[in-house]
Amino acid sequence: MDREGEGLRPIDLARLAGVSTQQIRNYADAGVLPPVPRTPAGYRRFDAGHRRALVTYRALERGYGWDTARAVMRAVHAGDLPLALALVDAAHAALHGQRLSLRAAGEALEAVAVQPPDASAAPRPGMRIGEVAAYLGVRASALRVWESIGLLAPGRDPGTGYRRFGPSDLRDARMIHMLRQGRYPLPQIRLILEGLRRTGSSDALRMAIAQRQAELTRRATAMLEGSSHLHHYTTGGEPGLVPRHGGASAASLGA
Repeated sequence: MDREGEGLRPIDLARLAGVSTQQIRNYADAGVLPPVPRTPAGYRRFDAGHRRALVTYRALERGYGWDTARAVMRAVHAGDLPLALALVDAAHAALHGQRLSLRAAGEALEAVAVQPPDASAAPRPGMRIGEVAAYLGVRASALRVWESIGLLAPGRDPGTGYRRFGPSDLRDARMIHMLRQGRYPLPQIRLILEGLRRTGSSDALRMAIAQRQAELTRRATAMLEGSSHLHHYTTGGEPGLVPRHGGASAASLGA
C-alpha cells in the first residue's frame, strides 16, 4: 500500500485512471483532487491521498456522471459535507423519478400498442402535419424527421400533396413521441414499430422497457459503489483515506 507521504508523479495517477497527465492536472485545477503542493522547482507533488481522491471521483463518475461527481468532490474538499450529501441525495431522487416515469410510460405505451388503430383514436380523419404536431405537443419538424428516416409514412392528399395522417399514423407518432421522451434510441424505436406493424406484437416494446430498466439498475449499482467510496473517503473508514494536503478531515466534515 502507498504511504501517505510517498510522492507520486502525474503519470502514476494517469495510468491508474486511464487518462492523460493533462487530465490529472485538470482534475487538480477543478478541485476534484485536494490542493496539490509543489516542489521548490515548481513541480506538482501528488501523494496517496490524491490517489484515493482520484479513485473516489472515478467511482462517483461511473454512477453519478462527471458533473455531479466533480461537484461532490469539490464540496468535500471545501469542507462542506452537507452540500456533498445533498448532491448525492438529489441524484438518487432523480433516479427514483426515472424509475417511476419508466413504469408509467411502459403502462401507457403498452396501452397504445394494443389499441386497434381505428378512427376513434384521432380527433378527425386525415389530419395534417400541423394538426398532429399540436395534438401530440411536438414540433412539425420532428414529425418530418421521423418520416425522413422511415419511422412514419403518412399518405398524401392527391390534390394538394399535403400529408394526411390516418389512425395508424397517429398511433405510430404517439408511440415515437412517448419513446423519445423515455430516451429510447431511434433504431430501437424502429424495431418496436416494425414488430407492431408486421405481427401486432408488442414483444419488442417489452424488451426495450426491460433493457431500460436494466440500465437504471446498473446505474443504481454504480451509484451504490460510488457512495461507498465517498463514505470511506470522507470518514476515514479505512486507514488514511482522508487526504492530508488541504482535504477536509473527518472531524471538520462532521462538524
